[in-house]
Amino acid sequence: MKLSHLLSAITVEEVIGNEEVEITSLECDSRKISLGSLFVAVRGVNVDGHRFIPIVTVGGVAAIVCEELPERLESTVTYVKVSDSAVALGFLASQWYGNPSRQLQLVGVTGTNGKTTTATLLYDLVRALGHKAGLISTVVYKIDERTVEATHTTPDTIRLNAMMREMVDAGCEYCFIE
Repeated sequence: MKLSHLLSAITVEEVIGNEEVEITSLECDSRKISLGSLFVAVRGVNVDGHRFIPIVTVGGVAAIVCEELPERLESTVTYVKVSDSAVALGFLASQWYGNPSRQLQLVGVTGTNGKTTTATLLYDLVRALGHKAGLISTVVYKIDERTVEATHTTPDTIRLNAMMREMVDAGCEYCFIE
């Protein structure tokens, strides 16, 4: 996918480099970078993804989305400056996977107690009524009938969009998220 297509989903402050570069993967974890990746440097609670920009440029990254441009720019990398890279990542992940949330009826369950039970009961009810559905809970992720190991209560935005894309591709109409 062309970087320009991905960037059409976000507000960009500045681009240095080639917007028509081909992107092979979208990553926010520097350990997962491969040749042609788009790396999004996100400021986390414990770690700032901007620290890894020098590392990913060596790893063959095609482009970097960041809030602060590094002092040293590599000529083979396209740099995209945004005001909030965490927000940009959500829109980029949705665009990368073809905006799957627009093709599902999303139901979010929040609160202190009973979230897993409520989301699971709704998933089971809708399926009993003959509809295909997905479930993202603390205990398990489900894509229609297929069970996927739940590694986090809420997966990161890239994984979440990937699963919603799988749900859409499997014919799911609903997605219940704890």
